[in-house]
Amino acid sequence: MSKIVDAVASLAEPIVTKNGCELWDVEYVKDPGGWVLRIFIDHPEGVMISHCEAISRELDPILDEHEEMIPTSYTFEVSSAGAERQLKRPSDFERFLNHMVEVKLYKAKDGKKVFLGSLVGYSKEQGVEIDVEGQRYAFEKPEVANVRLRIG
Repeated sequence: MSKIVDAVASLAEPIVTKNGCELWDVEYVKDPGGWVLRIFIDHPEGVMISHCEAISRELDPILDEHEEMIPTSYTFEVSSAGAERQLKRPSDFERFLNHMVEVKLYKAKDGKKVFLGSLVGYSKEQGVEIDVEGQRYAFEKPEVANVRLRIG
């Protein structure tokens, strides 16, 4: 699966950049209706429908040319990463230090699986550290299911 995601990302990156956007993420997932290939983009002034349309129009025929890369039929989508996007890469965490995040854990810690606080630290080796109303919590990478930005 990651081979498909990596290959699609390398094809999408120059097109997304050419359109003044940033490639945020690529996912290839099975939804109830079948396989979906999603390209998530970001733009400093917010993603407009016109960004998604332009990138989709340009990238769709290129994906068709590389049909052997994706073994099943799929639905193709281009959309905004969203205000409450998931943070995955080290650069995502660095960019959003001191922002409000929601950390979801695989197993409960202190009786909770979800923690909401300000992102105060991250390292690839150590994991995530947040401040929840003056109390610091550190979560090791294997404990963390996902981390998302939170608005408000």
